[in-house]
Amino acid sequence: MPVNFPQKQERRDELGRFPKGVSGNPAGRPVGSRNAATEMAEALLDGQAGALINKCVELALEGHPAAIKLCLERIVPRRGRAARFALPKIETAADIGPAMSAVARAAADGTITAFDASELSRMVETFARALEISDFDRRLRLLENGNAPVA
Repeated sequence: MPVNFPQKQERRDELGRFPKGVSGNPAGRPVGSRNAATEMAEALLDGQAGALINKCVELALEGHPAAIKLCLERIVPRRGRAARFALPKIETAADIGPAMSAVARAAADGTITAFDASELSRMVETFARALEISDFDRRLRLLENGNAPVA
């Protein structure tokens, strides 16, 4: 005698995807639930934190590079410090080149650290992208309003 299983209501589109707003698990993952691998790792390491830290320090003192890096990152975290460096004023795209040049010079002569130079460079790069977006938006508005200059 054939067994008839109740059919699930099909909620997927023709490509096998769920439509927007529809989930295969409408209730979602329960709040506060934990990954099984995380729970297993915590159970295995429960009460061993002190021993693991001691072993890491011991390995670092023996010269193991990964252990040294791990220990130093915990002892001396990368915190921002006040860099005594006057970044040139940036108001237009023409100011970006001189600003990046000043950052490179300051890093090269030791006025700022390589980490500080990296952070300042990232800030200048973000400013450059903001300028691009702003300029693109301005030009698009001109085109949309029919005020674009004839080239």
